[in-house]
Amino acid sequence: MTAGDSGDGAVTDPAALEAIASRVAEAAAELIRSRRPDHRAPPTKSSPTDIVTSTDLASERFIREQLLAATPAAGFVGEEHAASGVERALQWVVDPLDGTVNFWYGLPVFAVSIAAAVNGAVVAGAVVDIASGERFSAARGLGSRCAGRPIVTSDCDTLAQALLTTGFSYRADLRADQGALVAELLPSVRDIRCFGSAALQLCWVGCARSDAHFERDIKLWDYSAGALIAAEAGATVELPCPENGGLVMAAASEVFDPLRRLVEQR
Repeated sequence: MTAGDSGDGAVTDPAALEAIASRVAEAAAELIRSRRPDHRAPPTKSSPTDIVTSTDLASERFIREQLLAATPAAGFVGEEHAASGVERALQWVVDPLDGTVNFWYGLPVFAVSIAAAVNGAVVAGAVVDIASGERFSAARGLGSRCAGRPIVTSDCDTLAQALLTTGFSYRADLRADQGALVAELLPSVRDIRCFGSAALQLCWVGCARSDAHFERDIKLWDYSAGALIAAEAGATVELPCPENGGLVMAAASEVFDPLRRLVEQR
């Protein structure tokens, strides 16, 4: 066994995995930029508002091929196709097009998200903003970067001055609860935004474009890379579990606790 090798031939070095994720995410972003939705009614998944396009599918096939060529001993978990090699030490967790609704409507907020997990813990990740070409990445213990330069969270220390981002479920019943929570939070914060890409919104906490992000009913591939990038940039991060009702939250350290108390009330 060599350094950065799990014993089954899988690469496990976080810096090496960050480099692979970054390279493949940038290539997938270029693929997506070369395609345009045809605006025929797209297929839907979990609800009539949860759409999937041929570009989602093509991007995931491309990413899978590229990652497995670089790391043949890895498993793969993606949004659009069945998981493979789930027993393997190294797992790639991929959202091939985070923000499909934005992509479909021509709104320039959508991303490729790739995370690497070793023995169940995310150790590296990359998120590429497809419209701008901006790349966020991180390796566990080695900090976070935007375009290769270190990033850090904001120094906001008062909830009343905090700019929040959030996201909404595709399920109508959950959206009703989430809308009510936003209405309750608005008087207590600077403002709230919803851009439609959890991966990017988590990265924006990491680079101080917002002070916190919170969201429920979110999938593993939506948050894995972005949550690591936020955490390595200094954010306090909470991931979904049965006890917190599936909450993902990342926030500047002084904002996290007061926001968490308000979010927990619903």
